[in-house]
Amino acid sequence: MNMNLEQLQSFVEVARIGHFTRAAAHLHLAQPSLSRQISTLETDLGAVLFHRVRGNISLTAAGESLLPLAKRMLADADRVRHEMQELAGLAKGRVRLGATPTLCVSLVADVLTSFHAAYPGIDLHLSERGSRGLLDELAEGTLDLALITTSEEPSPSVASLQRLPLLTEELVVVAAAHSPLLGNSGSLTLEQVALLPQISFHESYDLRATTMAAFHEARLSPHMVLEGAEMDAVLRCVERGLGIAVVPAMVLADRPGLQSARLTNPRLTRSIRLAHRKDLQLTRAAAAMQEMIIKTADMLSLTAAGKNGMVLRAL
Repeated sequence: MNMNLEQLQSFVEVARIGHFTRAAAHLHLAQPSLSRQISTLETDLGAVLFHRVRGNISLTAAGESLLPLAKRMLADADRVRHEMQELAGLAKGRVRLGATPTLCVSLVADVLTSFHAAYPGIDLHLSERGSRGLLDELAEGTLDLALITTSEEPSPSVASLQRLPLLTEELVVVAAAHSPLLGNSGSLTLEQVALLPQISFHESYDLRATTMAAFHEARLSPHMVLEGAEMDAVLRCVERGLGIAVVPAMVLADRPGLQSARLTNPRLTRSIRLAHRKDLQLTRAAAAMQEMIIKTADMLSLTAAGKNGMVLRAL
């Protein structure tokens, strides 16, 4: 078998784009060259990888089986190239970090700032997705590390991942700084929250699943004024007085336009974990990033407790 990485890259791009000509343009290849690579790959494997019907391209059963393997082989080859760069030390290298949206506006911002100051020659790549998508990216080899929350159950394909507990964090209710919606008690029950105009996150957010499950279990129907917003939009709408939101306490940092109240009966929390593949040793750059994340999380757990209703502690 003479299968090579260039053929696999061509196969993955055609599968992703669904069109030979556009995939060839993306790869900076002539379309006949791309077609020959795919045909040669199919001959070597002894299987047809694509259905070709009047310009419509779709994967065959063999193509579906090859796709995750091809992605992983390409990711591993890319990893080898970057590990070779690191032989000269941490003056060069790359870290591919994934994080959930709520962590990207809080913990991750602090981590990346500190890491870049310490290792300015390391290229940083950030993927912002829900926990399940991040775990799948780790399994495929396209991420080195991922900061995830426990509100999403991992898919069966990621059983080989290591998950390091970092923090447990309280969910709080936020409103505009001068809004009367939260009252003066400093805490609200879930039943009280359900009566307030609420801004909900996009369904891809782990946080939405957590809060909606709590409302469902309590047989409550929240009063939604806006659904499907992203993190920044939610916080901006809250600051402008459109309604309240249930958010992780960590996002309150550097948000003077918000006030918060503790959520009681029930108290909701989430756990933050750092995940990576068990079967691969971290590169020197990724190991340095892991150390920076742990250090930053420890600092947050020491300085954030009690601030604006924030309760963080190391797990």
